[in-house]
Amino acid sequence: MTLTASRPVTSPRRTSSRPRRTGRRWPLTVLLGLVSVLKVSPFAEMLVLALSPPRKPTVPRQWPETLTLDNITQTLGADGFLGWTLNSFIYAAVSVVIILLTASMAGYAFAKKRFPGRDALMWAFLATVMVPFQAMLIPLFVLVSGLDGVDTFWGMIVPTLANSQAVFLMRQFIRDLPDELFEAAKVDGASEWRIYLQIVVPLTKPILATLGVFVFLWHWNDFLWPLVVGQSGEMQTLTVGLTTLKSADHPMALVMASAAISVVPCLLVFALLQRYLVNSIAMTGLK
Repeated sequence: MTLTASRPVTSPRRTSSRPRRTGRRWPLTVLLGLVSVLKVSPFAEMLVLALSPPRKPTVPRQWPETLTLDNITQTLGADGFLGWTLNSFIYAAVSVVIILLTASMAGYAFAKKRFPGRDALMWAFLATVMVPFQAMLIPLFVLVSGLDGVDTFWGMIVPTLANSQAVFLMRQFIRDLPDELFEAAKVDGASEWRIYLQIVVPLTKPILATLGVFVFLWHWNDFLWPLVVGQSGEMQTLTVGLTTLKSADHPMALVMASAAISVVPCLLVFALLQRYLVNSIAMTGLK
């Protein structure tokens, strides 16, 4: 009796699909690279002009022989610049705090509470997105002017607080939270304020950070409403003040230096909240 050793069964080799996937992705990579260059090139030119010594513009544009910080220091010491920056910060920061507070409360009510007309009220509130702000500009100004809100911070801030997009995003995020958490909290005797502060707020930090970034950027870069309401020089924001620099007899290097400084707060806010932004995108993908 002879024994024959059987060959071990080997699984067929799997061909790697990475080269094929890489081959399919290179057009997208090239396209994204071109778009990135188009997006970054204006900022790069702004920085170059901000760090260049004052000179007459030439065609074609020439690279400066030396770079200097004189434009930055001169801009920071200009009359009104720090005041414009402070006004913009107050306008953006106060708006962010109030919008996040009201939007999270309204989103929690629309997502987890049942009351007559809830869905109809939500869709009616969301329908205001289709009305452009320019169409409401004159009625808002007449209302604010009648309440003596011109040249005041509250007249600049309050009309921009009703943000239907923020309420809708908070509603969609809170609606996906498990109902068992809220039911268990109610069984333990937690009040609505305690549920909001200890359950809703901690679990919605990613979306709150995302909304905070977008609301801050929108208010920081807002031009039309601060221009209409802040009619005096003391109430001008940074975006409105930059137009006065451009229209006055100022070298282009100083204007670009002012624009470069105005971008710094936006970059700082994005850098500080980047972790929450990534978490928000990741959680959205998982859902």
